[in-house]
Amino acid sequence: MCNAFCKDFEKKTCRRLLKPPYVCNGCGKRSVCSLEKRLYIADFAHREYRDILSESRTGLSYSEDEIRYLDEFISPLIRQNQSPHHICATNADYLTVSERTIYRLIDARIISAMNIDLPRKVRYSARKVECHLKVDKACRIGRTYEDFKGYLLEYPDLAITQLDPVEGKKGNKVLLTIHFVKAELMLAFLRDHNDSQSVIDIFERLYFELRPDRFCSLFKVCLADNGTEFSNPKAIEYDRQGNLRSRIFYCDPSAPYQKGSAERNHEFIRCFLPKRTDLAPYSQEDIRLMMDHINSYSRESLGNKCPYDVFSFLYGQEILDLLGCHKVPPQDVTLNRSIFHKEGSHESR
Repeated sequence: MCNAFCKDFEKKTCRRLLKPPYVCNGCGKRSVCSLEKRLYIADFAHREYRDILSESRTGLSYSEDEIRYLDEFISPLIRQNQSPHHICATNADYLTVSERTIYRLIDARIISAMNIDLPRKVRYSARKVECHLKVDKACRIGRTYEDFKGYLLEYPDLAITQLDPVEGKKGNKVLLTIHFVKAELMLAFLRDHNDSQSVIDIFERLYFELRPDRFCSLFKVCLADNGTEFSNPKAIEYDRQGNLRSRIFYCDPSAPYQKGSAERNHEFIRCFLPKRTDLAPYSQEDIRLMMDHINSYSRESLGNKCPYDVFSFLYGQEILDLLGCHKVPPQDVTLNRSIFHKEGSHESR
């Protein structure tokens, strides 16, 4: 552990790594060497190459400013019942996007205009295959898991918040979970679509309800996965006046263990909502009731306290009240779907 905490630690590098092929594969002393090793594993390297290649070909090659300009230009015209074809044909000198791109921007909810604003399109049946687009293809630059670890070395006392989606039936409603690692308390929000705008809307609402000082104390640093719903980090990190309110980082691809605390807590959610459960019949009040029971469940890792009590001790009862959290008495805590029947909802299931 000296390399992580000792200020006097000096890293020693083998001279073989300073010249081609820069790896330890052919070294005869590899089994007894105590220095940091670099190995070339062909299968892993190929998978990493395929992931990078795939990611580089998805999403939109537009900056935040370009998206804002397109939204301010296109959305008002759409609401005047102008078609994307008419907009492109009459504003060719001002737009650098095609008619098809405008439809993609609207489908992905990247601009404020919606499909319901297109008179003809709402008559057509929805396609079965849904296309999720990354808002910013360069969102991971400076926000990788290695950057996250470096940031924590610089600010080791920061409280970490983990973000993750929980899906039910494919293509239907989905949950966004916000997990406060230190207290092990989790919030869950029901969303109609698994897109970046729905995540931004939730953060904007929390920022408004908690006020900036409380929000910034809770969301100092966030760790999320690589899903498209988190691909607009600047909209989460900055408020509408351009003030920094949080920092967001991303786990490595296919590495859910890097936010293991949230993943473990999802096991409680699956007691209520097994995989492939259709979330359409549930309301946000149902989800909040479920999380109240989960957050009132005592944990051995918290000294037999429940997340609700630990969070109240760390951040105060006022924030819990603003978040709409309520403590369930220990003898009434129930970790199955019967709580929905007790409250008189979803009796048909």
